[in-house]
Amino acid sequence: MRAPDAVAAGDTLLAVDNVSLRFGGVKAISDVSFDIRKGEIRAIIGPNGAGKTSMLNCINGFYHPQEGRITFKGETRRRMRPYVAASQGIARTFQNVALFKGMSTLDNIMAGRTLKMNRGFFWQLLRYGPAMAEEIAHRKVVEEIIDFLQIEHIRKVPVGKLPYGLQKRVELARALAMEPELLLLDEPMAGMNLEEKEDMCRFILDVNQQYGTTIALIEHDMGVVMDLSDRVVVLEYGRKIADGTPDEVKRDPRVIDAYLGVAH
Repeated sequence: MRAPDAVAAGDTLLAVDNVSLRFGGVKAISDVSFDIRKGEIRAIIGPNGAGKTSMLNCINGFYHPQEGRITFKGETRRRMRPYVAASQGIARTFQNVALFKGMSTLDNIMAGRTLKMNRGFFWQLLRYGPAMAEEIAHRKVVEEIIDFLQIEHIRKVPVGKLPYGLQKRVELARALAMEPELLLLDEPMAGMNLEEKEDMCRFILDVNQQYGTTIALIEHDMGVVMDLSDRVVVLEYGRKIADGTPDEVKRDPRVIDAYLGVAH
């Protein structure tokens, strides 16, 4: 489903160097640096207000840091618009589900193919000839994703009528439809019950292993983080306090104090 990657597995796909972000006099991120390697699941954790979502917003161009730089696939940038980030291979999901509630599951996922479509508005309006052939090709990709995430039974259901866990899965499907090289997941299991979390964990691992998609994951469930991630970076009040493997991070006294709330 994806063209050969320019970045080899294990090499740095994205680097965050000394990034700082301010809103007026409030510092959301202060001089944070870390990298994400091709093919890994990289967790970003920390207590509420640590700057995790702000960091994802900087990576995909929604926020523009006042200091530092972000390098993606060897290209360094200070400013980027979200649609440019998407066209270069960065997709994301959100803390609060951001779907078109009146549209079906299928149509929501098809929306993720928009950047891949080459025919102009006129051809799309006619739904004839080359435009129809293109839509059929994109529909085939979407149907494969629907099968992969086991949501065939809701493909024609308006997403506003779906339970929260399935809406989260549809949002993941729409992000996958963009064929991202880097997938940003912002609390993909928030509000889910245990069974829904287990399903989502399995799908995230399958996306990483079968599609080869690099994943940056924000998640509060420490069990999920320790089971899924290859490396973990920990933020507190906008600053990085730890970075390493899950085993290294969970033994770090600063993480225990800041995140787990357990005296050491």
